[in-house]
Amino acid sequence: MKLTLSIKYFFDTFLSLFLLIFLGWLILLCLILASVDTLSFGLFVQKRVGQYGKLFNIFKIRTINDKTGHISRFGMFLRKSKIDELPQLVNVFFGQMSFVGPRPDIPGYYDKLEGDNRKILELKPGLTSEASLKYFNEEHILSTKANPLEYNDSVIFPDKLKMNLEYYYKKSFTEDLKIIFKTVSKFFMKSSPKL
Repeated sequence: MKLTLSIKYFFDTFLSLFLLIFLGWLILLCLILASVDTLSFGLFVQKRVGQYGKLFNIFKIRTINDKTGHISRFGMFLRKSKIDELPQLVNVFFGQMSFVGPRPDIPGYYDKLEGDNRKILELKPGLTSEASLKYFNEEHILSTKANPLEYNDSVIFPDKLKMNLEYYYKKSFTEDLKIIFKTVSKFFMKSSPKL
């Protein structure tokens, strides 16, 4: 277990550093464009529940115009492409997140877990997971429901909880690599032109 955690730590640290160097120009460009597009600072910071229930600041590229309260056109592109999540590589580098783990949620969900489900809080939140892959288009799913919050709380969140608990019990570096491979494959499939 300690060896797996050590490998995961070094993998997260060095890969996040490499990607920040490699994609730094793209993150900076999108931050500038988001600042112009939303008429406010392009970096969005929000409190999320982290490992052991400790709150941390998550970083994203801003996608909502503060004046109108709506997602901007550029913001819609950022969300669909998941580029708005790239600043979270900083969270990974500083050890607040991992590449693989439950997606960090706002207070009121994971911090309220009870019983066996609280084991999920022992995991670092991640950029991707089996649950986030299943609900890759979560915003679209919720937009089709009459009561999005109720559907999330009664259907999506419990399902994510089940999947994340399954990950807790079978977690390994090999399992992480499989999930990362699935994530990369999904992005390529989504971005490849339809013939």
